[in-house]
Amino acid sequence: MPDTDIVEPRDAALMNRRVVVTGLGLVTPLGNTVEVTWAGLMAGKSGAGPITKFDTSNFPVRFACEVKDFDPLGYIEKKEARKMGAFTHYAIAASDEAIADSGLKITDENAESVGAYISSGIGDFWGIEREHSKLLRGGPRAVSPFFIVSILANMAAGQSSGANAAPQSGSQPAAAQAPQAAPTPASSPN
Repeated sequence: MPDTDIVEPRDAALMNRRVVVTGLGLVTPLGNTVEVTWAGLMAGKSGAGPITKFDTSNFPVRFACEVKDFDPLGYIEKKEARKMGAFTHYAIAASDEAIADSGLKITDENAESVGAYISSGIGDFWGIEREHSKLLRGGPRAVSPFFIVSILANMAAGQSSGANAAPQSGSQPAAAQAPQAAPTPASSPN
């Protein structure tokens, strides 16, 4: 009969570590910052509205909760933004806000103790559809060489971590160089 005693984890000290939430960042259908999202929630607003990202004329449902008025260029250089899916843009913007909200300065000394929880269910669905259409129209050579890395669900966490990593050679990460004001409403390249 198997032993029914509770097995201790290999490193019991890790199980006793504390987690501290120091900063918040949000990009949601209600707003592109924590402040705007919270105000919308407190006012009882809904983030639902007409679908604007594709033609809905052949669909019975024509509303969704889309992120609105988001400009990734407020957070990411244009050249880099073109290689990423919108979900990654949102994650970088939210992580920038969370770090600014926390007041935390990531250094070589504390970098390994800093983390973020970022989740994504599918990655860049728009990118999958766009590149599939290119494949059907123009063959394999028409597909972007950045296709796979732009759609992977874990790219949001990876790109956010890289954008906010500890400075190398005394420099600050791009997100920490100067606080970014909330971007003005503009059309997204997505």
